[in-house]
Amino acid sequence: MIFAKYVFLLLLFVLVYVVCRALLELLIRQHKARIRLHYVRNATVSVRITTYLETWSGIYKHIKELLESVESRLSMQAMLTISLIGLLFGLLIGGVFFQTFKGALIMTLIGASLPYLLLRVKLVSVRLRTRLEFLPAVEVFFQSYMLDPNQNMKIALKYCMEENRILYPIKPVFEQLYRHLMTQRDTEESLRIFNLTLGHIWADYFTGIMRVALKEGSFVGDSLKELITDMRKAQRFDQMERNRLLEIRIANFTPIGFMVLFMWINFKVNADNAYLYYVIDPVGRNMILDALLLIFVSFLMGIYLSMRRM
Repeated sequence: MIFAKYVFLLLLFVLVYVVCRALLELLIRQHKARIRLHYVRNATVSVRITTYLETWSGIYKHIKELLESVESRLSMQAMLTISLIGLLFGLLIGGVFFQTFKGALIMTLIGASLPYLLLRVKLVSVRLRTRLEFLPAVEVFFQSYMLDPNQNMKIALKYCMEENRILYPIKPVFEQLYRHLMTQRDTEESLRIFNLTLGHIWADYFTGIMRVALKEGSFVGDSLKELITDMRKAQRFDQMERNRLLEIRIANFTPIGFMVLFMWINFKVNADNAYLYYVIDPVGRNMILDALLLIFVSFLMGIYLSMRRM
């Protein structure tokens, strides 16, 4: 029985090693091909996988827009590769350390979903940084829009970017919208990425006004003025919501800190007994697994609550 367990673990390790090595070789070959030819041939494995994922248009579009909203340098192929490596490492850790089906399942789930969750955390950080700067940016845009004789949305954005009147940290968000609109990208997709990046109700109203102006060519100065008035009235409430979001983010990482502190104290007091209980004893390993699961669930809840608060 013990011999069969070790054989299984050895085979699992060999499988993970072979797959990781093949993925790394694939990434190196792709990088070299980009340098030499400036494009990736359609016959590569990653492109075929990406083409297959495009059939799942909802998931593919969501992840692609999420990558764009946080201005990540990762491509869809890289995102897929990292998720697959995380899945394999989670499977390896679950099989080698916990040696149970429950451990392998939980660690595989955590490893595979961690890249997506980190993107979500980065998106929440962007929203927190830009939330209070949205009102001044809209005011500057409104002034440029009203000063333009043609009341053209794209020209108003151009003036804002050229005159550097929209300041960091929200400036990159408006720059991204301007690039998308000026490169003849689909208007609906451009506004959707802009709205996803900011993620609050005022951004939703602003994109609705822009949608009307860009698609119908209507004058929206009155609507922008009314939006600015409503935002000024709700400014104090926005500050309170931002403080709540910061509290949620702090609470997300508190369980990890307590777990690390608790284990550090135990190893400091009696390293031999702590190693025997946390590493050798199946009951101790199962307790660590349950703690990791609860931390992962609380992390998910924190991200969900942060998105709902926006």
